[in-house]
Amino acid sequence: MAPMHLDHLSYAAGPAGLDATAEELGELLQTEFTDGGVHPRFGTRNRILPLANQQYLEIVEVLDHPAAEKAVFGQVVRQRSESGGGWLCWAIAVDDISEVEKKLGRHAVPGNRRRPDGFNLEWLQVGLRGMAADPQLPFVTQWMNDPAEHPSQAATAATELTGLEIAGDPRRVEDWLGERAITALESIAVTWAAPHGAPGILAATFATSAGDVRL
Repeated sequence: MAPMHLDHLSYAAGPAGLDATAEELGELLQTEFTDGGVHPRFGTRNRILPLANQQYLEIVEVLDHPAAEKAVFGQVVRQRSESGGGWLCWAIAVDDISEVEKKLGRHAVPGNRRRPDGFNLEWLQVGLRGMAADPQLPFVTQWMNDPAEHPSQAATAATELTGLEIAGDPRRVEDWLGERAITALESIAVTWAAPHGAPGILAATFATSAGDVRL
């Protein structure tokens, strides 16, 4: 079975909107988020922060677009933003998504993001409905572009994800995707907490030029 890799974290913009949320988090992390572009299939857009270890952080905002009403990702972004914004989900990358399709009994669907420079990033993804129902669960992507176009390569990554706090149970994640989903997190310190409210990401810690920052 091919290994899994922690690909990115998603953070939903707050009531002030995408730009204001990106500015706020950028100040805390002593860096700047770049314009990532639009997800036409999902009715969302994002700002990106490349991280070390082929990972990235995105802040995402729902658009006033029909796709946002139909797509699961658009729906969960809208719901999270309307409740104040904050951590949304985590995503795993694989080289061959067919194994995950078999595990989940679902077919992957295409995704894409049109960058401001006109380049069309493309991928396959599966597991969004599971994540929407139980936010401790990641969804899974297979990138279809050259690795040089991965969002982590957009700039020199001086910021590193070093820790995650997740309300949930690793056994739930392992039952859903297999042990590889847990080993995908081995490069960072992960704390699992019993959920007292909704499951999902509680906080993330980053090593920055200004020291460790917990969001």
